[in-house]
Amino acid sequence: MKNKIGFWSDKKVLVTGGNGFLGKHLVPKIKDLGAEVFTFSRQEYDLRKESEAKQLFEKFMPQVVIHLAVNGGGIGYMREHPGSVFYDNMMMNLLVVEMSRVYKVEKFVGVGTVCSYPKYTPVPFREDDLWNGYPEETNAPYGLAKKMMLVQTQSYNQEFGFNGIHLLLVNMYGPYDDFNFNTSHVIPALIRKCVEAIKEKKEEIVVWGTGKASREFLYVEDAAEAVVLATEKYNKPATVNIGAGFEITIKDLVDLIVKLTGFKGKVIWDTTKPDGQPRRCLDTSKAEKEFGFKAKTTFEEGLKKTIEWYKKIA
Repeated sequence: MKNKIGFWSDKKVLVTGGNGFLGKHLVPKIKDLGAEVFTFSRQEYDLRKESEAKQLFEKFMPQVVIHLAVNGGGIGYMREHPGSVFYDNMMMNLLVVEMSRVYKVEKFVGVGTVCSYPKYTPVPFREDDLWNGYPEETNAPYGLAKKMMLVQTQSYNQEFGFNGIHLLLVNMYGPYDDFNFNTSHVIPALIRKCVEAIKEKKEEIVVWGTGKASREFLYVEDAAEAVVLATEKYNKPATVNIGAGFEITIKDLVDLIVKLTGFKGKVIWDTTKPDGQPRRCLDTSKAEKEFGFKAKTTFEEGLKKTIEWYKKIA
């Protein structure tokens, strides 16, 4: 354990979604920095219910809240569950921010999403572009619910002096990602498809879309580091992009994962399925300027680590 000095020393930190993908990487980091961290399961506290959110805050009385809890998934999941995605995220965000205000939390960190950006945003996406249009349709219920958390945080700052920040994260990938085909994002889905195809000696895999869309991906350990730095050092209501600052087409991504997993078969593109947002790439200069965050893990290195981890658990 590191020396208990500075921001995190004996700080009571509540991490919602602490048992999820990003939480599994973030929680050990802040524990090592000397914080007392509280996590919980959905069965213990349902954040969509005011009474349970209130009980949670009364029990732990946190000084810092890092809000990671979401109902979300890949394009397929978002298309099938737009109503529950919107409602669940709106309710959770609304109540967690409100309880953070009521219980006088010293610092609230809301983790938002690149899905909040308009469908057609000039690349690279800059924070000032956030309100210049409607999000891509399949992601809109999720992206807009997160966007309302930003509005709530900023308006609470204005009226109550609430110290809340909002981070716009790109798609993450890495160990402990969701590899369930019903809910997973593109990288874990592709890794699983390739690894299973090799095991089962399949000659082809099917991939959604045309391959023309582009995405930006951030290794989860880098994302956790960004949240740590922002929590420590950033105290402005204006939102901040968190990403790796590069884009790759889905076709090039598929080619790379095929190469790294060793799959030798054919890739079939199912063009009846949607591409989602045409392009995604963030301008990440603000995060570096404001709190010194810059992604360290190269994409190929991060993919290799993720593939190795998945092969061990598959």
